[in-house]
Amino acid sequence: MTPHPVPPAQALIVVDVQSAFVAGPDAVPEAPRLLDRVTDLIARARAGGSLIVHLQNDGPAGAPDEPKTPGWELHLPVRESHREVVIRKTDDDGFYETGLGDLLTGRGVRDLAVCGVMSEMCVSATARTALELGYRVVLPHDAHATYDIPAAADISDAVPAAMASRVAEWALGDEIEIIARAADLAFTP
Repeated sequence: MTPHPVPPAQALIVVDVQSAFVAGPDAVPEAPRLLDRVTDLIARARAGGSLIVHLQNDGPAGAPDEPKTPGWELHLPVRESHREVVIRKTDDDGFYETGLGDLLTGRGVRDLAVCGVMSEMCVSATARTALELGYRVVLPHDAHATYDIPAAADISDAVPAAMASRVAEWALGDEIEIIARAADLAFTP
């Protein structure tokens, strides 16, 4: 864990906080906690004048996040502007074949925070690419989530979502800054 105080971030990347994953009976465990933390991060990033990027996954036909379905919709309100944008993606990695890298470079961003769903998939893939591109990446432990991993015959018992999220953090290596609480992160333009 990163010692306090945590240097501020210049941008907040909100990964796939779409209704299919955070509302209703198919929401990730701890969805209310996640939404509370992400809502607070967005409010503080707005107040700090930081760039906010909402990534929105375009799932395949029949998927819960299929474009233009209720589950595909971003769950939290977006104030689209120069400082708050939506980028659609079709891959776990928010940088892959999107304008995210160009946007961050164009705005002079070097320090970013990542939050959202799923910890071991899109959050991890986006954070990993950001690290590879030389960004400072902060991942608040209480602001990302995933589903329980089902048991696999002859391999393992079920893995609770909280453990899967922690393993996803660990797998990102020692360059990422994991902080315990989203509330400890400040934002700057």
